[in-house]
Amino acid sequence: MHIYVPNMYKQDIFKINYKKLKQKGIKYLIFDLDNTIALIDERKTPKKTKTLFDQLKKDFTVLIISNNTKKRVQEYSDQLEVDFISMAMKPFPKGFIQIKRKYKCEKKEMCMIGDQLMTDILSGNAYHIFTILVDPLGKKDLKITAINRWMERKVLVRLKKKNLFEKGSYYD
Repeated sequence: MHIYVPNMYKQDIFKINYKKLKQKGIKYLIFDLDNTIALIDERKTPKKTKTLFDQLKKDFTVLIISNNTKKRVQEYSDQLEVDFISMAMKPFPKGFIQIKRKYKCEKKEMCMIGDQLMTDILSGNAYHIFTILVDPLGKKDLKITAINRWMERKVLVRLKKKNLFEKGSYYD
C-alpha cells in the first residue's frame, strides 16, 4: 500500500513549497496536465499558472507528462514554454525513462506532481522519484479516468484504515 502514498500532499500546485523541493535537490518538476495544471476542457492557460511556471523555470527544468494525446499536451506546453511527454502510459515508467535519458538527470533530482494516485503517484513511486499529490482542479474527468477514480476510492479507504494517508490532510 505504501506505493500509493505520496511524499507530499497539497491542495493544488500553488500551495507547494518549491523552495523546499530545491533544498531537497529536486531539479526537474514533472507536472501531469489534466486536472493538475488544467481543467480537462481548458484550452488557454490561466495567467496565474503561466506566472507560476515562469517563476519555476528560473530554478527548475519544468516538464509536462500526460497520458493524453500529443495535440492536447503540446497545446498547453507551447503556451507554458516547457517540454512535454505525451502518451506517457502512466503508471508505467516509459515517460520518466525518456526524461531521464534526454536530460541526463538522476532519479533523486526528479519530482512528479499530479492529481491521481493510480497513475501519477503510483508511477512516480514505482520509479523511485519524489511524488506530490494535489487535489483535482475539477470534478469532470476524461472517461478513462473514471476507472482510475473508482480504484483510487478503494485504495484511499484502505490507506485511511492503515493510517497511511487521508485525503484532505495536507502535509509536506
